[in-house]
Order: sequence, then C-alpha cells, then structure tokens
Amino acid sequence: MPVSTNNHCFITFENSLNDIELPQSFTFPFFYTPHPLSISAAQQLQKMLNHEKLSTETGKMFGVLVVKNEQNELGFLCAYSGQSTVLSKRAYFVPSLSQNTENSAEFLTEQAAINQITIQLKTLTSNPKIQELKITIKEMEQSFTNDVTKMQISMASTRKSRKEQRSVAESILDKPNLEELYKKLSQQSIDEKNAYKELKRIGRKRIGQTQNEFNILETEINATKAQRKSRSFALQQSLFQQYQLLNAEGNSKPLLTVFKDTPQGIPPSGAGDCAAPKLLQFAFQNNLQPISMAEFWWGEAPKSEIRQHKNYYPACIGKCEPILNWMMEGLDVDENPLLSNPGHNKTIEIIYQDDAIAIINKPHGLLSVSGKHIQDSVQTRMKQLFPHATGPLIVHRLDMPTSGLMVIALSKRANKALQKQFIHRGIKKRYVALIDGKPNASTGSINLPLRGDFLDRPRQIVCEIDGKQAETDWVVVSPNKSNQTKVYLSPKTGRTHQLRVHCAHSQGLNSPIIGDELYGKSNKRLYLHAETLTLEHPITKEIMTFQAKEDF
Repeated sequence: MPVSTNNHCFITFENSLNDIELPQSFTFPFFYTPHPLSISAAQQLQKMLNHEKLSTETGKMFGVLVVKNEQNELGFLCAYSGQSTVLSKRAYFVPSLSQNTENSAEFLTEQAAINQITIQLKTLTSNPKIQELKITIKEMEQSFTNDVTKMQISMASTRKSRKEQRSVAESILDKPNLEELYKKLSQQSIDEKNAYKELKRIGRKRIGQTQNEFNILETEINATKAQRKSRSFALQQSLFQQYQLLNAEGNSKPLLTVFKDTPQGIPPSGAGDCAAPKLLQFAFQNNLQPISMAEFWWGEAPKSEIRQHKNYYPACIGKCEPILNWMMEGLDVDENPLLSNPGHNKTIEIIYQDDAIAIINKPHGLLSVSGKHIQDSVQTRMKQLFPHATGPLIVHRLDMPTSGLMVIALSKRANKALQKQFIHRGIKKRYVALIDGKPNASTGSINLPLRGDFLDRPRQIVCEIDGKQAETDWVVVSPNKSNQTKVYLSPKTGRTHQLRVHCAHSQGLNSPIIGDELYGKSNKRLYLHAETLTLEHPITKEIMTFQAKEDF
C-alpha cells in the first residue's frame, strides 16, 4: 500500500490520473454522482479491504476523501462509519473524532461501569425462571379460559333446563307448588352464578400471583436497561461536549452547538462517527485540501435497510447534514441537484376528463404537490388548467421520479368519494418496472412492513415492530439479456416508497428498480410507471379502467 512519507493516512493513487480532470467544486455529499477521482480512490480502498480479507458478513459504510497536501500532491483519505475494534487497528484509516476522549481515565471508568451493567443485564435476561414463568402463565391462562368456557356452556344448558321446567310446571302445578319450584330454580341459578364468580376469582388470583412473580423479574430487567440507557446517554453527551468540529475556514464549533438549532436539539446517537465528518476533520487538522468525496457500502446489508455491496450512497440527513453543512463552510461546493426542477419542461397528458374527474399521465421528474424548494407540480398545473375546480384537486401522489396515471378530483364531492375509495382500497393500481436482476419465480407476493428512517429521510426501512403493513403482488412480464427484468407491481397498500423498497430489499425481489437513486443506482430515470388505474366514478358509480403505456 503506497503512502506519502509525511502522513500515514495520506494514501497515494496506484493508478495514473493523467486523463482525469479535477472537479471544479467539492462534492455535494447528500446527492451526488461520484467523481472519477473518488471512484478510483474507492476502488483502491476496496482492493485493500479484499487483500486483508475483512469479512463482508457484517456490512459497514466506508468513505474516501480525495485531497491535495501542502506539496500539491494528490492522494486520498479513508474512513469507516461507526466504531470497529478491528478497523481501528488499521493505520491507514483516519482516527475517530473522539479518539483522545475515549482514552481518558474518566471515560474508561464510566465505560467499564456501563459494561458491568451490560453483564448484569445479560445475567438477568438469561434467567431460566423468566421463560418458565412465561410458559406457566400462558398455560394457566389457557386452562382458565377452558374452565370458564366449560362452565358457561354448562350454565347455558342448566338455564335452558330450568326454563323448560318452568314451562311444564306452569301447566300442571298449583300456585303454592309452583312458587316453591320457582324458589328452588332461582336458588340454583344464584348458586351457579356464585360458583362461576368463584371460579373466575380463584383462577385470576392464581394467574395474578404467577404474573406478579414474573413482573418482579421484568421490573428489575427494565430498571437495569433504563440505568444503562441513561448512563450511556450521559457518557455520549459528555463525549459530544469534547467534539470540536473544524470547517474549511479554520473555525471550530462544538458538536452540541452545531445541533442546537436543529429540530432534535441535541446530537443523535453516533453523530460525528460517520465517515464523512471523520474525513473532513482530519483533512482540516492536517492542512489537506478536500477535492471530492464518496461513500460506499461494504458487506451484507442490515435486515432493516437496503444497502448493496460496493454501491455508493449519500451522507445521512439526520446525523450528518448539520455537521457537514458547518464543516463545508469555506468550500466551493457543487449545487444541490434537489433544488433544480427536472420536470419544468415536461407536459402532462390528459387521458380522460369530465365534470368530476380528470385522469392524467404524469411525466417522471415532476412533483405531485409543491415542495419546499420547487413550486412547479401536478397540483399547481391543475389549478391553472382547472381554475373553477373546487377542493384540493390532488387525491393521491406519485413520487417525483415515477411516471404514470393519477386521478384528479375536480369537485369537493368527487374528492370525498375518491378519498373513501382509497381508504377502503377500492382503487386498483398496477405499475410496470424494470428491475436490476432476475426473480427466482414468475409471480409472488411481498409483505414487508415499512416505516421512515428517522435519521435519513426520505429513506424507508423494513421494521417488524413499528412498521406499517405493506403488501405488493408482482408478476414477471419479460426478462432481457442484460440481467434486467420487466415486472408488473400491484400494491395492496400505499406506503411511501413501497414498490421501490419491496423490489430492492433482500427479502423482496432483491433487485432494485433501475434508476433508483435511493435504493439502487442512478440512471437516466427511475424505471417505474403507474400503468393501469381502476376506480369507481365518484358520481355515476361506473367502474372505469385507464391505461397509459410506459415509455421504456
């Protein structure tokens, strides 16, 4: 591994760079196409990772920063996101922002205390009594339910018998004997009800005693978890107080101050530990001029996220945006591509129109509704096209890069009726997509619950705990020779990025849609098109189906 003699982290390029021009400005880290210099640096780092046979079973984000040193030599720096005992031993990675603090006696003492709590928690959670009590409680509840049901059936039978006895007695007994019978049957009913109440009281008491025994153990576990969480948070905040972030102008700002005016107010866990802040901090500390940057994923993807081995990814929003915005002050940075409007010169095709609705074919690159920075959208154009329409016009949305059919409500009545159809899943949609891969079957269904990635919006992740149900049926239309496949996608639910995630995720089709810049690789466009739309007309109640052929 060739390195410069003046710094072990400054790595020189193995390949010739004569044919590569320097970029005119620094990489906009939240949406970019890697510069050839960054690609060359990343490939060299990947070669190093392969040479050292670092496992790809547990994936991690790596970053490269192309820089110039004071001798005007071109090289690059390497970093990884998060913490790693194995990687920290490799001298060619730039150090963590917290390296000095983490070696202090105060930090090590508190870290040891937290580790001891973790050991204690492991002992508590591995107590076999917990599982035994869970099983016992479940068995007792089942037995209790069976006993209650059995008695309810018996009571229903005896109640029917008493009713029959009364009916017969009323026709054959005189008044004194009839009253005596009524009294006897009434007492039987009272006795049964009392026995039923006693059965439930004893059963609930027995379950409650066992449940209390379980709750004592669970309370201790939860208290220990809370103690560890509290001390870990306090330790991390003390670390954050030590983080002094540099920027290109040579100024320094505490990490806590950087996040002070953000919505969360305090740094989230792991802030400052991503690859990009480490790289820029080291560059500024060592008088190295940043030229371009890129981050790539190495290894297996987490179960919840979509990460492709060797794919390039932008910096995360939640943790890195406030940090990098500060650190890049003084750098000439590429313009944010998200501020441009790729749909400004594209037209909307009207497929159908009457007094209640319009069916349009939205071009890719056009927003459905106005955004924070871009006003041009389907919504604004429909307002211009239908100035006398009432209501919000927009009933549903398509992602900006997705093309295809949308229904527009031209009256409040139509809007309300169409919204009701969407809520009750009465409107059917079919999309066509070109995916980067070949499914193992010709048809299937994907059911992966989704929620937003709180630290990296607008990305979505699979989450079995907090995710909302998301189901998609799919059918292969036709494969082609370049390992790409055209598929029909029929969503049964309408979650954000549902089709994109279900295609890309390893438990879905494991084949991202071509041109998906969030979950796959960029291309000329996102090859996803809403091709078929079936609905009930909001006024006439006629079932109507519309189609618009994809242009790919």
